[in-house]
Amino acid sequence: MSLSSESKSLGKQNGGSLQTSQIIELNVGGEIFMTTLSTLKKYPGSKLAEMFASGQPKLRTDAKGRYFIDRPGTYFKYILEYLRSSQVPMQYVQDVYKEALFYDIEPLIKQLEDSPQIFGELVARKQFLARVPSYTENIELMIRIARAEAVASRQSSVVVCVVKNEEDMAKCRDALNSLDTYKKSVVTFGPWKASPSSSDLLDCIKMDIAAKGYKISFQVYSLERSFLFKSGNYFYKFLFTWW
Repeated sequence: MSLSSESKSLGKQNGGSLQTSQIIELNVGGEIFMTTLSTLKKYPGSKLAEMFASGQPKLRTDAKGRYFIDRPGTYFKYILEYLRSSQVPMQYVQDVYKEALFYDIEPLIKQLEDSPQIFGELVARKQFLARVPSYTENIELMIRIARAEAVASRQSSVVVCVVKNEEDMAKCRDALNSLDTYKKSVVTFGPWKASPSSSDLLDCIKMDIAAKGYKISFQVYSLERSFLFKSGNYFYKFLFTWW
């Protein structure tokens, strides 16, 4: 009997139970993997182990009887390698981290969170952005403004005011009050209580918008007729390029 046929017969047993030593054939997002049931159940509390917890797994099977998991197969091999040898992946770390969260493999999750990539994102950058008022909402607002201005244009722009403290916020408001036409279209970020600078926040804005698939750049922007202070200290123009 071929492995495919064996896997199919295992999936259709009546009243039988899968044995931990049995070979399991998986179809994960179209990619085929072979392993043992004991490997899949290495961490009993994980979602992956729960998929095979009962004698008869409740997973769907494909046309050849392989158990089907509707997740990216590209990164499952790193999950499987960890289950086999406890080897933590050194590439595609953030993608593997997402899969580890889905399969709820707690030891791998913790080890990945200690990696520079995940540690920097979760502990450093995310914690900083959590202290910037309405950061996520402002990102979405910028995108809505840019899309509204994209009709028959190659580029659209959004003016952003970045203020780290209350004093800067007051100056930003004074500048906008002198130019009524700008009030409704300027997106303001800040103030915040954390060590990163305005340039750090600008990099975060660019990074997070680019991560959504937009081609974006920014430059210092000076408001017309703004004589109260150097507006370039606070104002920036973000350019969305559509084609």
